[in-house]
Amino acid sequence: MPRPKKCRMVGFVPDNSCFHPQINNEDEIVLSIEEVESIRLSDYLGLDQDSAAENMNVSRGTFQRIINSGRKKIADALVHGKIIKIDGGNYEMSDAKPCCRKRIGNCSCNGLKKCEKCAENN
Repeated sequence: MPRPKKCRMVGFVPDNSCFHPQINNEDEIVLSIEEVESIRLSDYLGLDQDSAAENMNVSRGTFQRIINSGRKKIADALVHGKIIKIDGGNYEMSDAKPCCRKRIGNCSCNGLKKCEKCAENN
């Protein structure tokens, strides 16, 4: 039985979920929300992989697999003129502070509880 996936935090979901080439091509690739977030954090915001992985609440190795997968899909779409569609994934919107994400081991779709450290500061 596989281990359950850790919740991946994202801080951004793009409004535009589909990009079309000028040529008429029906082939498409699907980028997950996590792949887009990893590219945003690393390539657009310029974070190092350790910081980006921490923002997404995943290990550095997992972050590297996510970003490599996203970059490969984008390269395939650009080289072969495929439609890029952004959809799906295993993620939760990040509204908690990084310390809360680290200290709460399980994620719930109803939102994260604050950790003791944040409760002390409030």
